[in-house]
Amino acid sequence: MDSIYFSEEHNMLRDQIRRFVEQRVMPVAEQWEEDGMVPREILREMGELGFLGIRYSSEYGGSELDTLSSVILAEELGRSTFGGFAVTTLVHTDMASPHLDNFGNKEQLAKYMPGIISGETIVGVGVTEPDVGSDVAGMKTRAVKDGDDYIINGTKMFITNGVHGDLFFVAAKTDMDVKASRGVSIFAIEKGTPGFTVGKKLKKMGWLSSDTAELIFDNCRVPAANILGEVNKGFYSIMRNFQNERLVLGAQTMGEASKAIEITLDYVKNRKAFGGVLFDKQVIRQRLASLASRVEAGKQLVYHAAWLDAKGVDCIKEVSMAKAYCGELVNEVMYDCLQFHGGFGFIRESAIERMYRDARIQTIGGGATEVMLEEVSKRMD
Repeated sequence: MDSIYFSEEHNMLRDQIRRFVEQRVMPVAEQWEEDGMVPREILREMGELGFLGIRYSSEYGGSELDTLSSVILAEELGRSTFGGFAVTTLVHTDMASPHLDNFGNKEQLAKYMPGIISGETIVGVGVTEPDVGSDVAGMKTRAVKDGDDYIINGTKMFITNGVHGDLFFVAAKTDMDVKASRGVSIFAIEKGTPGFTVGKKLKKMGWLSSDTAELIFDNCRVPAANILGEVNKGFYSIMRNFQNERLVLGAQTMGEASKAIEITLDYVKNRKAFGGVLFDKQVIRQRLASLASRVEAGKQLVYHAAWLDAKGVDCIKEVSMAKAYCGELVNEVMYDCLQFHGGFGFIRESAIERMYRDARIQTIGGGATEVMLEEVSKRMD
């Protein structure tokens, strides 16, 4: 791909990920949809190839690449046509583990990061609750100091990798007497810790190959040494990583949209109708051309935001724009692509049917479109 944003190293990474997706994922991932999870051996293979530690220190097995490299990973995983596989990976690489990378101490990093990068330890992040999503300051999960430990009580909801994950970075209120945003801490909690249970596996409309769960903490005792960063400063860690989370979701959607247009273009060029093929119809040609143009614009918005982030520039506005625009656009693309597939698009064996369902969450997860537009409006001069 010729682009002012990507180096030869970036292009090589893209080619490597694309080959992996085409050879190791797309031929077999239908079964993962049935199983409700991505096999561990696939995640470990991704770890061996360096895909799970793109931004992390070489001390633990990472590649020390930049934000644009994470965007490439997300975009290419989006092209797999299996949103559940993509988000299983991206939660691990870009939504959960960054909390450890950003704020973990040497002991915590040495204990957990090698396994995270290799794919031996799969991670998730516990912020969302039954009554709390983007309003992080309103969380109700509490952690009360008890000697050298904390006792945690509360419930986390819609947690990706919640059923089969090994380690979770869980946010809880540790000070009830201060402003909500100043009393949150993040704990590293391993599956199997007494008092920590998976409430139930959640059945979803899409992302079927991603396991999603309710997590319950009932007098769960966690050592104070498991706190990431400073006590009561977890809110800022969450806010900091929201930008990375939203950026990779924007990239994922543009990978999905690009692939959907490619699939549909192939279909309409071969589908016989009215004495020719569907692509002979001007309305179909022009609609696909319009969507392709808008997807290209979305990609450039994502790339630019990633470039700003890689340069250390504050880009909350640009990231929020990208998340809002791309999340809405991918749903428009899937609607029209399914429409152009006709009845076949409504059948479960078609990729476009799955992609249509998977795309719907993209205007909700990681920050709803409405929340993103508020972030943009706050920064309009």
